[in-house]
Order: sequence, then C-alpha cells, then structure tokens
Amino acid sequence: MTTNRDYYEVLGLARTATQDEIKQAFRKLALQFHPDHNEEADAEEKMKEINEAYSVLSNPDKRARYDKFGRAGLGDQGGAQDYNIHVEDIFEELFGGMGGGRGGGSRRNAPRRGRDLQMGVSLTFEEAIFGVEKDIEFERDEVCSTCHGNGAEPGTSVKTCSTCGGRGEVRQVRQTFIIQMVETVPCQTCQGRGQIIEKYCHTCGGRGQERKRINKKVTIPAGVDNGMQIRLPGEGQPGSNGGPAGNLFIAVDVKPHEFFKRKEEDIILDLDINIAQAVLGADIAVPTVDGKEEHLNIPAGTQPGRMFNMRGKGVPRIRQSGRGDQRVIVNVDIPKKLTSEQRELFEKLAATLGTTPKPQQKGFLDWLNEALGG
Repeated sequence: MTTNRDYYEVLGLARTATQDEIKQAFRKLALQFHPDHNEEADAEEKMKEINEAYSVLSNPDKRARYDKFGRAGLGDQGGAQDYNIHVEDIFEELFGGMGGGRGGGSRRNAPRRGRDLQMGVSLTFEEAIFGVEKDIEFERDEVCSTCHGNGAEPGTSVKTCSTCGGRGEVRQVRQTFIIQMVETVPCQTCQGRGQIIEKYCHTCGGRGQERKRINKKVTIPAGVDNGMQIRLPGEGQPGSNGGPAGNLFIAVDVKPHEFFKRKEEDIILDLDINIAQAVLGADIAVPTVDGKEEHLNIPAGTQPGRMFNMRGKGVPRIRQSGRGDQRVIVNVDIPKKLTSEQRELFEKLAATLGTTPKPQQKGFLDWLNEALGG
C-alpha cells in the first residue's frame, strides 16, 4: 500500500515537528491501530499508512527530499517496504525485547550488581560528636568455599548448556496477524543458568554462594547525627556473573545525653543558677562535651532564659573544618524552702523593691524560642 495523503497529516504533525515528536506520534498511533490490538476492519491498512509516513519522516535524508520535492523526491525509496522494521522497533521499545526477532532482550547471565544491605549501630552522645571506631557484625553471602562459586560438587563437571549456548535464555517465535513476534524466555534445560551441573555442591546447593557472618571494624566520623546513614561501598551482597558487590548502609542511632541536647551543629545546655548569682553576677564553671569545665561570666542582673554563646564548643562539622557552638541557657532556681535567716533577708529586700506587678509583652518561652532560632 502507498498512501496518497500527506505524511505529516497521517501522523497529525506540523512540518516543523522534531524527531522526538515524530517518534511519539508514531508510538501513539501504532498502539491505537496495530491489528493485534485493534479489531476494526481497516486497522491493518491504517497501520501500513502510519508506518509508511513514519518510514519517511523518521529518516532525515528521506524527509529532506520529501519536504523539497514531495513523493517524487523519494523515487523507489519510499516508506512502504520498511513496514515490519518500524513495527518491530516500536514493539521492542515498548515491550522490552519482543519485537520481531531483532533484539532479544538482555541475557539472563549478564553481570548484575549485588543487593545493598542495611544495619543499625547505636552510639553514645559523645561518640556521635567526636567519632569512634565500632566493631560491627552482619551476615551476607560469600563465594562458596567448597565449589569456589561454580555451584558444582568438587570433582564433577560443569558443561555449557547446549540448548541455549550458555546464554541462559531461548527465543520462542509467535506469529501474529501482521508480524512475527519473538519472545525471550528462561532456558528450561538449564533453568536460566547457562550451564549444566552434573552434581550440585553439598555446601551451597548449587548457588555458588554461602551465608557467612562478617565482623568488621568501622570508623564513625565525628559529627554524625541521629538517623544519618554511613555507606560502606562494596560491603553488600556479592554481584552475580562478575557484577560488582552492593553497598552496606549503617543507620546511626544516637542515645540521648543526661543534660546536653543537640540542635544541628550546636550543643544546648540548660543551666540553673541561684537568685543571688543572677542578681549580683558570678563567674561559674560550665560543663562541656569535651569533658572539662569552662568558665563563664554571668553579669549582674541576668534574666531567666538569657542565652550565652561558647564558640567552638559544639559539634564538629562533617567534611568541613571547625565546630559549632555551645549555647548555655540560664534558668534562675527559685528556692522552695528558706531558713529563717534567708527569709528575713528576703523580707528586707522585698520592702525595698515594691510590690506592683509589671505585665510583660513577651514571656519566657518567647525569649527562649527567639534564642534558639524558632
């Protein structure tokens, strides 16, 4: 069949259509009118017309001649004779290697990457801050120590499958109304292995791999946080047919500290001081994650919720230099019980301060949220 309609009209395209647009239009129409999917009486004729138009417009040289001279520019090189080729192309693309005997799909015994593995590790607050070496234990498959990976009992033979020629798959031909379809399926003779094993290995049962418990020392970098993952390349399941091994991912779980808290790269410490220190000021010792105390000056008249910044006393920055800060939030500890002497002193102080309450525009929690950045 040779159509008399304009090829652009057949595919529903403008003359400025790109090659991607031409291909997409053909794909859409091929799925709509292919006789294997469309039972209308004229489906076959429409499909031939569509393929003829695509054969010309998808070929840059033919398209250029057609645009300049029309059908006269094509001579004997029109699109009708390419019908099966383009239908095969589209079916191979859409259905993965079932396109009329040209592709055949990927071989089952091609190299494949191994699966990734995942495990968890528990860290103290300090270990997460400063890093640590951890001994971990996990299970994965290893090359069988008995058969060395070929799956056969030592002393027995392994032969290439004569049915599939070692590919692990065979082609089955199916004739449709229009074209010949080729489907790639696992070889039933060798069960997709590509080889015939005379006797399976008693250790791995023919798998070529055996399960083993792995002990490994892992370096946890300084600055990791709860929920982070550490990737160990090549420590996952082994690949098959010479493919690379997968990775091992270690999920970090950080135990909470007794009084330190973490906000990104900063350490937060709530610190209680007494009312005299807040009023009169004081030089106090403050604990840090480094394990030693640092001096901090509390100025006279310090209000509850005030934050003091201790630079460089926070969390080391991962893959960067320097550390975050330690933020000390001061809370004034109000005594619940007083000695008679303390009560007398407070009563004398109260008499000089007045008793009229003062409404505040911002409360303690507002100040605290602002200090911590929301």
